[in-house]
Amino acid sequence: MITLNQAIEIAFSKAQTLGIEKVDFMQASGRILAEDVFADADMPPFNKSAMDGYACRRADLGKELSIVEIIPAGQLPTKIIGPGQCSKIMTGAPVPEGADTVVMVEFCIETESGKIRFSGEKTNSNICLKGEDLKEGDLVLSSGVQLRTQHIAILASVGCTNPWAYQQPVIGIISTGSELVNPEVKPSPSQIRNSNGPQLFAQATKYGFRKNYYGIVPDDEQLTTQIIQKSVEENDVTILSGGVSVGDFDFVPKIIRNLGFEIHFSKISIKPGQHTTFASKGNKYIIGLPGNPVSSFIQFEVFVLPFLQKLMNYMPPEILLPLPMSHDFNRNMSDRDECLPVQLTGKNEVQLVDYHGSAHIHAYHKAFGFMTIQAGKTEIKTGELVYVRPL
Repeated sequence: MITLNQAIEIAFSKAQTLGIEKVDFMQASGRILAEDVFADADMPPFNKSAMDGYACRRADLGKELSIVEIIPAGQLPTKIIGPGQCSKIMTGAPVPEGADTVVMVEFCIETESGKIRFSGEKTNSNICLKGEDLKEGDLVLSSGVQLRTQHIAILASVGCTNPWAYQQPVIGIISTGSELVNPEVKPSPSQIRNSNGPQLFAQATKYGFRKNYYGIVPDDEQLTTQIIQKSVEENDVTILSGGVSVGDFDFVPKIIRNLGFEIHFSKISIKPGQHTTFASKGNKYIIGLPGNPVSSFIQFEVFVLPFLQKLMNYMPPEILLPLPMSHDFNRNMSDRDECLPVQLTGKNEVQLVDYHGSAHIHAYHKAFGFMTIQAGKTEIKTGELVYVRPL
C-alpha cells in the first residue's frame, strides 16, 4: 500500500489543469483567479473625509470659524478654505483645498448661526489621503487566489467585473450497491439508505463544484458500465462510492479498465478509506471510494478535494490546529494512519467523539473536525499536542 501523501503525489502527476474563462465577478466567489489584477486608479481617488465634521486649517483650531459651505459625499467642494473658515463635510466627501484637518462634529459647538468652535484639546487629521491605500497600477490580487467575499469587494473597487478564472471541474457522483435504497424509502431488513450520494453531493456543493448526480446503481455489471460511461462522457471527474473493495460483486475496477482507464492505485494506507481507487484516461478521471459513509466522507476531504483543487491550479495550505488532548488515548492497531472525529472542550482541548468505525457517520454529528494519528503511534497522553483539521 501507499501513503496518503504518495497517493496525492500520483494523482497530482496525472492532473491536467483546466482552461480559463471570463466570469461575472458577482458569481465568482470560490473561483480561482487566473490573472493578476491591478488598481486602475489611486485609492482613495482624492483626499477624503473620514468623519462627519468640519474641514479647516489646523492652525485655526482655537478660533471661531465661519462655515462657508456644506459638502455632501459625492459632490466637489466649491470653496477654498482660508484663515478663520471651515466647510461642513460629510464622511467620504472630498476635502476642500486649503483644509488640512477635519474635526469631528461631536467636538464642535455652534457659537452662533453659521459659526463653530472646536471644543476638544487635540485631534487627528481625519483625512484619508489620495492614494494612501493603493496607487494606480498597484497589484491588488495575484493569479491563483481563491476568491472570497473580501476579494469580490476588491474586484469591485478596481472595476474588474469580468476577471479570468480557472474552469471548475464538473463532477459525476454515483452510488453503487444493490443493498441501497433512496433516503425517502423505508429499507427492508437487507437494505440500507443511501447516505453516500447525498453526502458527496453536499461536500461538492460546499466547495462550489458543479456536479451531476446519477443516484444508485445496483450490482449489475452492464448497468454499472453504462452509468460510469455516461458519467465519464458528461463530467471531468467521476466519483463512485462502493464496488471498489474485494467482494464478489465489486467489479468496478474491471469496468474502469474496460473503459480504457489506467488504475494508478487501489489502496491507501489510511483508516478509514483504505480501498480508494484512482484512475485516469487523458483529462478524464475516476475516483472510487469505499462504501462506508465515514470512509467516503474523509477521503473526499483528504484526497478528492486536493485533487479537484489541483485541476483548477490551486493548492491551498492545509489548516491543522495544534491543540492539547484532554485525556489519554490508546489504540491496539497502528499499522495505518487513522483519522478520528473530535470535539473541543470549553478549555479548547481535544476530546475524542464516541466512534464505532467507518460505518458510524452519526459520530460526526457534533464533530468539530478530525485528528490524524500517524502509523506506528499507539498512545497519546493528556496534554500532548495533536493536530486537528476543522470541518
